[in-house]
Amino acid sequence: MGALWEVVKQAYGYLSVLPVIPFAAVYLGTYLYSRDRKQSIRLAMDVTMVFLIGSVSGLFNQLSGGSFGFFGILLVMLICAGLLGNLQYRTKGKLDPVRIIRVIWRIGFFVLALLYVIFLLVGLVRTIVNM
Repeated sequence: MGALWEVVKQAYGYLSVLPVIPFAAVYLGTYLYSRDRKQSIRLAMDVTMVFLIGSVSGLFNQLSGGSFGFFGILLVMLICAGLLGNLQYRTKGKLDPVRIIRVIWRIGFFVLALLYVIFLLVGLVRTIVNM
């Protein structure tokens, strides 16, 4: 069981380095199977979000020298979910937790993709300047 866990950790680590690879793989696989472009993009976004969380938190930790990246992302997502739930309850009078999670997950994809590009560029510039 320990060897399997190591393989899973290694695969996650490699796929987190370039999250565009899992996005493209899931998109192409789903599109070839279903021929539904919209569904393929949504599923690719949902799967890639898992890799973006690891990647952006790792880049943040490396750039800041701390270890708060993962918990910071989790904290912001929970706060946004609470605010969105409050808004939903005030406007509709009831909560739809599945919809709240889906909205936070999809908005998080765009925010983390943007942060990934920014942190990657900052890291590259820092590396080039320090040579």
